[in-house]
Amino acid sequence: QVQLVESGGGLVQAGGSLRLSCAASGRTFSSYTMGWFRQAPGREREFVAAIRWSGGDTSYADSVKGRFTISRDYAENMIYLHLNSLKPEDTAVYYCAARSGGRFRGGYDYWGQGTQVTVSS
Repeated sequence: QVQLVESGGGLVQAGGSLRLSCAASGRTFSSYTMGWFRQAPGREREFVAAIRWSGGDTSYADSVKGRFTISRDYAENMIYLHLNSLKPEDTAVYYCAARSGGRFRGGYDYWGQGTQVTVSS
């Protein structure tokens, strides 16, 4: 059974940085796409970034492009989201997700429990 466990959220000032981690377990992820989504209070969950486990192709939402970086560690089965130049509007619960196949922005089958990121102005 696939398990995704996020960590690394917290409170940071605007302009600061955080690194979110997602520990993935339960299967081999070589054919999977791994993504990060976020949900702010009163808003729908939105796509942030994704990476193909094999090959490392990435995709980013326009709102985070140039500020956030997604990466993976094969040996440790970890997915990371590096958040730089944070803005108050980045405040949300961030979720790690996994899906079989290569689509970046939809069709995710597995989700973590989420980690809170709060950016103060």
